[in-house]
Amino acid sequence: MIIRSDLDSCRSKLQSMIGTTVRLTSNGGRKRLIVHEGVVDNCYPNHFTVKCKRGDNDFEIVSYSYIDILTRAVRVAIPAAAQAAEAS
Repeated sequence: MIIRSDLDSCRSKLQSMIGTTVRLTSNGGRKRLIVHEGVVDNCYPNHFTVKCKRGDNDFEIVSYSYIDILTRAVRVAIPAAAQAAEAS
């Protein structure tokens, strides 16, 4: 069972990551993984958005709910290159 405090904690962690590059991995069904890499764009009361670069001038905005993270339907990771850039 998901507790309200877990949801609030997840939301506050993602709000602190606005502007950070993240890698989102979700299950696409039939042994297929969907991977999006982009910048956390905005956080709303029930979901958050990530702006992913598709081409030279194209962007795709994907959204996921906080429940997806808590139920582990979506995995959030900070790529090593982004961690190194933030550290320096």
